[in-house]
Amino acid sequence: MPASHQPSEKPTACLALADGTLFYGKGFGATGETVAELCFNTAMTGYQEIMTDPSYAGQVVTFTFPHIGNTGVTPEDDETADPVAAGMVVKWDPTEPSNWRAAEDLVAWLARRGRIGIGGVDTRRLTRAIRQQGAPHVALAHDPEGNFDIAALVAKARAWSGLVGLDLAKEVTCAQSYHWDETRWAWPDGYGKRQGDGFKVVALDYGAKRNILRCLASVGCDVTVLRATATAEEVLAHNPEGVFLSNGPGDPAATGDYAVPMIKGVLEKDLPVFGICLGHQMLALALGAKTIKMNHGHHGANHPVKDLETGKVEITSMNHGFTVDSQTLPDGVKETHVSLFDGSNCGIRLTDRPVFSVQYHPEASPGPQDSYYLFERFAEAMRARRG
Repeated sequence: MPASHQPSEKPTACLALADGTLFYGKGFGATGETVAELCFNTAMTGYQEIMTDPSYAGQVVTFTFPHIGNTGVTPEDDETADPVAAGMVVKWDPTEPSNWRAAEDLVAWLARRGRIGIGGVDTRRLTRAIRQQGAPHVALAHDPEGNFDIAALVAKARAWSGLVGLDLAKEVTCAQSYHWDETRWAWPDGYGKRQGDGFKVVALDYGAKRNILRCLASVGCDVTVLRATATAEEVLAHNPEGVFLSNGPGDPAATGDYAVPMIKGVLEKDLPVFGICLGHQMLALALGAKTIKMNHGHHGANHPVKDLETGKVEITSMNHGFTVDSQTLPDGVKETHVSLFDGSNCGIRLTDRPVFSVQYHPEASPGPQDSYYLFERFAEAMRARRG
């Protein structure tokens, strides 16, 4: 018989795993059902940024930190226009916000944005299950009356195809190209504007977070953002001094069907190239390496990464379910960073030109700012190219 974890009062939400395991709790946010992969995130802050990170498309997020909702939400912290994660699982029901920046409470925000939440779940047990068995396929349902068709929910979870082979970048990319000049948030004035001439950078939007674009602008980049499906000819038509490959969701091999030919075309022009997360994985594919699905991925703001070239250890933000297989890196491509959790690849560079990428998120939204130097390295590469 499948395991069932049910509170004493009548539940209004149910999380059904594909193996038949059921978690009951109190629903909040939108009502209805959603089917996705379940992952866990260990960050203690930044739940709004996590829910609006396009890299979480096709995923329900279990938050291991129990106090979710206590700082409310504010439009300034959205990483994209709307939440992208399919839903959220928390230990305690979200509380009323206590923060001077809060413009709305989390429950109302989720309801208005059509995202489902479930509280009162034993997230420690759920996280252990994910670590031991891998990221499961789940169906999450919220019904204020507490009426659930359990057999149907389990069947939907089992029938979901999963993220392998799934190209989600097309679903989360921008509708059309645009220019970006907003810089990082700074006390007391908030976000600023880039001034003067800048390095002409084309950023490919596979699910780009706003704070990544802000970091580019903050180091002097004049950023033009193009859709994920842009060709090399379309990229080069902007006469860029550098090309940026953004984060994003889904299987890099699937997105690589159209992204890899573009990247190869850009590499022929000897331009500085910088990739993050999905962009890192697709750069590796374009250089001849392979990517693989991880057991449960890396999701959090406290992941130690070692820079193999300097010996420095950075604490980083991560959100990825696929990884570059370092054993497949070809000659001329050097592994630069590795995870100190499991030794998986976290960075590469070409040995003969300024082309590099990292698996983690140096824009730190949420998370530590140890890795901001990578944006400065990209700007310096373009400065050196100018001569």
